[in-house]
Order: sequence, then structure tokens, then C-alpha cells
Amino acid sequence: MRHFDFAPLHRATVGFDQIADMMDRLLASDVGQPTYPPYNIEKTAKDAYRISIAVAGFAEADLMVELKEKALVVSAKKAEAEGERTYLHRGIATRAFERRFQLADHVKVTGATHENGMLHIDLEREVPEALKPRRIEIAGQKSLTAPKDVVDAETVN
Repeated sequence: MRHFDFAPLHRATVGFDQIADMMDRLLASDVGQPTYPPYNIEKTAKDAYRISIAVAGFAEADLMVELKEKALVVSAKKAEAEGERTYLHRGIATRAFERRFQLADHVKVTGATHENGMLHIDLEREVPEALKPRRIEIAGQKSLTAPKDVVDAETVN
């Protein structure tokens, strides 16, 4: 396992501690990252994304999609049938799972659909107006002399 020292980053920057924490978390969890169930992350528009997870064998009632502290958590637990089944070959895994996706700031979940054994979760990034780039108009240099129709007052004795 690799370990990086982010102390110089903390000394030279302000407010970037979340990035260092995220890097530590990613590097620490890279060793035993589960591969089940398989998933895709695609960009569907400029500020829109879709996570597609293969959930063959799971019904909508078996699946749960939650938001917990900027993390999207997708989990499933298959309710076992009361009757005992005898499989000659079991290639479709319906074991319980939990997948976590860390969401960036201003990314929200807009919906989830379950069709043809795939769970699709739609995400959209909504940048607040205060954070969007805006153009600042540049004013010309103002005249330093007094306007012509203003008369200076004189003192009277």
C-alpha cells in the first residue's frame, strides 16, 4: 500500500483539505475494491451524468438508493424464496451488495429507473448563480474636471 504525505499541501493551501482527505480515502480503499455489481458512469450532457448498475435478478423492492453526506449509496438485499431451490449451475449472482459513489459539490440526484436488469441513476450538476462566471463591465475613465454648467460659489464680505 502506498502512503503519500499531504502535509506540504496543508501548509501551502487553505480550504483544500477535502481533496487531501479524498486522496487518502481513495488510495486506502483501492486495495480491496469490490467488483460486484458491474457499473458504468457516463456523461449524458454538459452537466448531466448517469450511473448504470447491472442488477440482474433484483426487483425494485430489493434495491435502495440513498444520499448520505455527499455520497450516493446503492445497496441491495435479495429476499430468499421460502422454497429450497436446487441449482445445477448458478451463474447469476444475487448476493447482497453496497456501492458508494462520492458526489462533488452541487451534484444532485434527479431520478432513478430500473429496467431490463439495469438500475439507472441520473445526476445533474447545478452550479449556483453566485458561483457562475459573470462578466464585469469596465467603465471608461471619468472626467476629473468639474462639469461646465456648475458655477463655483464666491464668498461675500
